[in-house]
Amino acid sequence: MKNIFSKSGSDEFLNRINQLKIDSQPLWGKMSVDQMLAHCNVMYEMVYDNIPPKPNPFIRFILRSFIKDKVVDETPYKKNIRTAPQFIITGNCNFDLEKGRLINYIIKTQELGEGEFEGKESLSFGKLTSKEWNNMFTKHLDHHFSQFGV
Repeated sequence: MKNIFSKSGSDEFLNRINQLKIDSQPLWGKMSVDQMLAHCNVMYEMVYDNIPPKPNPFIRFILRSFIKDKVVDETPYKKNIRTAPQFIITGNCNFDLEKGRLINYIIKTQELGEGEFEGKESLSFGKLTSKEWNNMFTKHLDHHFSQFGV
């Protein structure tokens, strides 16, 4: 598994982002490239901006019990998997804005490092190890960058 907290790991993702073009087409799925970038930013908004709000206790129980392990393990996501409602992006997004935001979030995550994420609480899953955070970040980015052939 790549390490988003390492300079080389984050640089690899930054290089892949910079291969995306405003007219890049997906190899599968329905999202446009601008929607995909906005979709990827949602995870970082949850980490850094507490957007959207924390799910209610019942939903958190369901997420922790049935979804968490699939999200934080090292198994890559399958093509066309369903996403949580807060990650669904509709309409047009500003490609350059979303790309810049994602680049900044990846750099911030790498600079903060593993120590910042050890035991850090996820809005959806509760406290996670830095390895679980890394797996979640890395799997999600790799899945969507592969979706667009980068």
